[in-house]
Amino acid sequence: MRSFEDLGSFAAELIAIEVGFHMKLAHGLEKVAQRVEKTAKDEIGEYQEAIGPFPDWEELADSTKDDRVRKGFTENDPLLRSGALRDSIGHQTDINSLEAVVGSTSDIAVYQELGTEKIPPRPFLGPAVEKNRSAIKKIVGGAAIRGLLGGGSIPTELEYDHDIHEG
Repeated sequence: MRSFEDLGSFAAELIAIEVGFHMKLAHGLEKVAQRVEKTAKDEIGEYQEAIGPFPDWEELADSTKDDRVRKGFTENDPLLRSGALRDSIGHQTDINSLEAVVGSTSDIAVYQELGTEKIPPRPFLGPAVEKNRSAIKKIVGGAAIRGLLGGGSIPTELEYDHDIHEG
């Protein structure tokens, strides 16, 4: 057990623990956001099965396939034409508030994610979170534990990179 010479030393130690905890959580949150972003981008162009509350993707309509071919795109790569939708997906992490947002700057993403009167939903953002649920718990939980204990980052950078690239 650690002992302190005075209350000021003890208070300084508590502040250091709080700052370390916050920084470890912020780092873990950034890694989670990167992982969810990558998964969402990987969804584009491939039919997705149902996961959690999100439905599977319906086959593109024949008229849509014909239109894609007529415009010089592949026939049956859902949500992928020029790559603009995929490229519009990104994330922002606020280390002060410990919040992360993964989303798209494209209005088309909203129509695809939720569906419209004429377009069935083809969600890719919500399912990206669902597919990473276990990893999110491990990364954020490990970061919280390391932050409380004042240890090194868990998972390590190598483990984060493996998680991001190996899914």
